[in-house]
Amino acid sequence: MKLKLLTASLCAAALYTGVAVAAHGPTTVGGASMLPERNIIENAVNSGDHETLVAAVQAAELVDVLQGEGPFTVFAPIDSAFAALPDGTVDTLLQPENQEQLQTVLTYHVVPGNLTREVLLEQVMENDGTVAFKTVQGEYLSVMRNGNNLMVMDAQGNSANITVVDVAQANGVIHVIDSVLMP
Repeated sequence: MKLKLLTASLCAAALYTGVAVAAHGPTTVGGASMLPERNIIENAVNSGDHETLVAAVQAAELVDVLQGEGPFTVFAPIDSAFAALPDGTVDTLLQPENQEQLQTVLTYHVVPGNLTREVLLEQVMENDGTVAFKTVQGEYLSVMRNGNNLMVMDAQGNSANITVVDVAQANGVIHVIDSVLMP
């Protein structure tokens, strides 16, 4: 009981201060080194798996936000996730007149705090298998177990598997996902 209370206290303190509970994330994503002293944008631009996401963040003018102090937890869809959207969706969202809609979609993938896999899993277990997190966009994403892995579900019931966890950043953590989530 004391160990569980201590673990919960440490996780809460880490969330509050933005200190990573598990600083041992993968060192490469998309064939590129992910350096924990770099911020979310500095690392994402190097990932060969996140070119569409980076282009979208730039078009949405969210670069400064994601380079900010944070901490942020980003559920980062890979390029093939964007490619799986209906034809023309990405091109339409990237048009300047759709910037607000693009910002809505992208900020739906960002949760305040430093939610490592360990913290997510603990929250899921404490909440009977599913836990909802309020996104920067203002709506909720749900995280649940999928076997030994975790998955994220959007407000419409679409799910994304977390394929790479705990990519440590100077201002948070990235979890790579295989689908684009929609508010």
